[in-house]
Amino acid sequence: MTVEQNVLQQSKAQKHQQTFLNQLREITGINDIQVLQQALKDSNGNLELAVTFLTTKNAKVPQQEEATYYQTALPGNDRYISVGSQADTNVIDLTGDDKDDLQRAIALSLEESNRAFRETGITDEEQAISRVLEASIAENKASLKRTHPEVWSDSPNPYDRKRQDSCPVGLKNVGNTCWFSAVIQSLFNLLEFRRLVLNYNPPASAQDLPRNQKEHRNLPFMRELRYLFALLVGSKRKYVDPSRAVEILKDAFKSNDSQQQDVSEFTHKLLDWLEDAFQIKAEEERDGEKPKNPMVELFYGRFLAVGVLEGKKFENTEMFGQYPLQVNGFKDLHECLEAAMIEGEIESLHSENSGKSGQEHWFTELPPVLTFELSRFEFNQTLGRPEKIHNKLEFPPILYLDRYMHKNREITRIKRDEIKRLKEYLTVLQQRLERYLSYGSGPKRFPLVDVLQYALEFASSKPVCTSPIDDIETSAPPSGTVTTQTIPSTTEQQGPSSSEIPSTSPVQRSVIHKPFTQSRIPPDLPMHPAPRHITEEELSVLEGCLHRWRTEVENDTRDLQESISRIHRTIELMYSDKSMVQVPYRLHAVLVHEGQANAGHYWAYIYDHHQRRWMKYNDISVTKSTWEELERDSFGGYRNASAYCLMYINDKEQFLIQEEFNKETGQMLLGMDTLPPDLKDYVKEDNKCFEKELEEWDAELAQKVQQEKLLASQTSRMPAPSSAPVQAGEPEYLEQPSRTDLSKHLKEDSVRAITKALAEQEDGSPETVMQTAIKLEYARLLKLAQDDPPPECDYRLHHAVVYFMQNEAPKKIIERTLLEQFGDHNLSFDERCRNIMKVAQAKLEMIKPDEVNMEEYERWHQEYRNYRETTMYLMVGLELFQKKSYMEALLYLIYAYQNNKELLSKGLYRGHDEELISHYRRECLLKLNEHAAALFESGDDQEVNNGLIIMNELIVPCLPLLLVDETEEKDIAAVEDMRNRWCSYLGQEMEPNLQEKLTDFLPKLLDCSTEIKGFNDPPKLPSYSTHELCERYARIMLSLSRTPADGR
Repeated sequence: MTVEQNVLQQSKAQKHQQTFLNQLREITGINDIQVLQQALKDSNGNLELAVTFLTTKNAKVPQQEEATYYQTALPGNDRYISVGSQADTNVIDLTGDDKDDLQRAIALSLEESNRAFRETGITDEEQAISRVLEASIAENKASLKRTHPEVWSDSPNPYDRKRQDSCPVGLKNVGNTCWFSAVIQSLFNLLEFRRLVLNYNPPASAQDLPRNQKEHRNLPFMRELRYLFALLVGSKRKYVDPSRAVEILKDAFKSNDSQQQDVSEFTHKLLDWLEDAFQIKAEEERDGEKPKNPMVELFYGRFLAVGVLEGKKFENTEMFGQYPLQVNGFKDLHECLEAAMIEGEIESLHSENSGKSGQEHWFTELPPVLTFELSRFEFNQTLGRPEKIHNKLEFPPILYLDRYMHKNREITRIKRDEIKRLKEYLTVLQQRLERYLSYGSGPKRFPLVDVLQYALEFASSKPVCTSPIDDIETSAPPSGTVTTQTIPSTTEQQGPSSSEIPSTSPVQRSVIHKPFTQSRIPPDLPMHPAPRHITEEELSVLEGCLHRWRTEVENDTRDLQESISRIHRTIELMYSDKSMVQVPYRLHAVLVHEGQANAGHYWAYIYDHHQRRWMKYNDISVTKSTWEELERDSFGGYRNASAYCLMYINDKEQFLIQEEFNKETGQMLLGMDTLPPDLKDYVKEDNKCFEKELEEWDAELAQKVQQEKLLASQTSRMPAPSSAPVQAGEPEYLEQPSRTDLSKHLKEDSVRAITKALAEQEDGSPETVMQTAIKLEYARLLKLAQDDPPPECDYRLHHAVVYFMQNEAPKKIIERTLLEQFGDHNLSFDERCRNIMKVAQAKLEMIKPDEVNMEEYERWHQEYRNYRETTMYLMVGLELFQKKSYMEALLYLIYAYQNNKELLSKGLYRGHDEELISHYRRECLLKLNEHAAALFESGDDQEVNNGLIIMNELIVPCLPLLLVDETEEKDIAAVEDMRNRWCSYLGQEMEPNLQEKLTDFLPKLLDCSTEIKGFNDPPKLPSYSTHELCERYARIMLSLSRTPADGR
């Protein structure tokens, strides 16, 4: 229910009217009660509208758009929307909009007001999706005047909105409708569903006048949905506007029987409307037979509920669409399904006289499209508000549902009983293992094997015959100056020394740290506690017992861990036999929500079954994606993003994703050819409008160009000065400024310095201004060189001079570099800058060869180029590592490490953190080694060969790099881990061909030679501008700071 509808309830409105007036007074600062009441009356009780009426004239224009978290391909961002059955459906996003300070205060105050209003009597049903939809349409129509640009305003350049080749078409967010885009795109990419919608013809009886409310609601929506789908198929636009379909939804949700609890209910209602629309058509076309509804056939299945209620058995067959699953307390989708299929005590289902109640669900008929609704929202009774469950929940790309089928119920029950027994046994083993790993009776516990080791170390320590305080007492001052209290208080430590404190006071404490500074620790005093008296015989017996007990504990711990691992493996493989993998469902779409229970953003990952890749549909933006990105955003536990809906399709029902073919020619139908004639005409007309928009834009640009040429010909009197020749020996990034961004970057710095210099030397000559500008630039760069920035901000990348300063380059090198910066021909665009440029160039020509050693100058600039190149190797390698592309990342990290090592050999500040690069190079090798070992264990010839190729071509050549420096203990340990992994196969039973390959491979792996073998050519580096390099470097270093470093 909206705020307007709440005000109409007079009893409640009277109760809260004073609260509303107080809010208006606080927000606007207006104390006239009549003015406030009139504004509240004119706005029909809408606080936000009332505030707008009162503040429109005084609202300030925002000075700068704020950076927001949810960004899309166009300027502007998606606003938060309300979700969750208990959510505040009037939440205003404070991070996704460009509100100024006043609007932010309004938003916060209204949010508090709405919360107070909700806590005093608004029911759950009143939190309706109609509020979201009405806000969306109102936002799109701009019914309220705003002082900031609309978030989803289109780019004025139509080429920014032009579709690229066959890229999928996006959906415009018309105001809090990202959820609509996610659901519609998921359904549109089901080709069978797309065909049903596109080929839908309204029944003849409904052409003139809808007979009932369902027809009045559903048939217009079906018409707009057909148009929307047609545009998604054949539009030349990058994205299309769904406003007309959303408007119909808004109207439909106004009726009482269409109230929505939250946005996740939208798919339920959408399928209901589609079912009703197709039912009307099916009933008209039936020939005495029961009509078949394609929506029911596609999305609805059946399950059998078998159970016992108070000792009485029952069986019910029920139909389901979206299948709800609880997330809290489960680690993967199968655990959720197991819990959903069993309620109560399972044993009661098989006993005759049990008084307990319980039931099992068994699928009897699965729909071709199976949708799981993940319940990630729950109401917190203590806090009185909904909360989102961020727990991690894994789900597979292929889901086998055999264990939940009614036909497999007997074998499933047997397996469930076996799994239950194994889990009970597993619990006992884990409890026993915990006693070994956390030994003791006090609050602090330790591994028992460590306790025994500590006892052995204590017993084996050198015995002493004195008390631990005897030596201290013998070196202390005479009695009378040292009291029995030997621990100084905080105030004593901060106060006078012991020599200044009178010793005659009977209550005075004496500080004991002074005697320690006056005498050394006796050489025979052990550094650790030791037994005072122990005989050789006692020590021998004790050492023997402790050694034996420690060995026994280690063996017991290892046996328990191996048993636990075997049980886990047995449970994982319980349903892997052939009879239980006959009903495969492939993941088609994942609908993701990011945010909290009361606000967030939606998008979808959808699998392209023909291109065999994942695509990310985020409103107007449609991009290629990967399973790794999907995992990160959908599983949960990583950040506030997680899947709330999973759409699986029957992997054996190819008609769901099969393209359409021409019945006569047999040719595949693509694009516009798949559309019925009426929709084809509709799309052609829309494309004509867009082409006309492009032509008008081109004509407007051509006219502007012509006007500029005319203006230039009238005002230009002098030819543009020719560019100064590039001096030999200049570094590459200054030789060709037009081809790199470095000169552009330096040009901006130079112009900034020149502008400041002109402000200081208004009447100065060009030479004076140039000298002042160089001094200002030098001071700025010196400050950067002396700063201690965080790891993500490396000022050496900003300018070569910063690198030179930090590494104590000769002053002449720095001076020449700055002169070349101000003598760059890119400064010829402005008369004042051109004069400065000419002075700098003249200065450069005056420098004699003996004043600056050009070979040394070139060496410094070459070293700086090497530093930037090393940075790019490191950055690309870390980016690939985070994407888990370890094979590609390895080569970049190897070259980064080798180049960086050479740089650091010349100075501490000439390269990057060696430990950082070493860590990720090592981790890359370890992960590739594990992957290769897993391929070898599979036993498949092709995979075994692939695993050995990884080892022979990547791992083995890299081992000498890790072994060459004996001081790198972590690298040496990693090499031993990799070798031990493969040596563990020795003695195991395996096929003769595998044994032969292992025998051939192991000598290469175990070669202790540290001779560096040849590598491939260095990987090619993309061209980065200075700004892009700094930005990407900062991004990857920031991401590393948020990620556990695995022991770094």
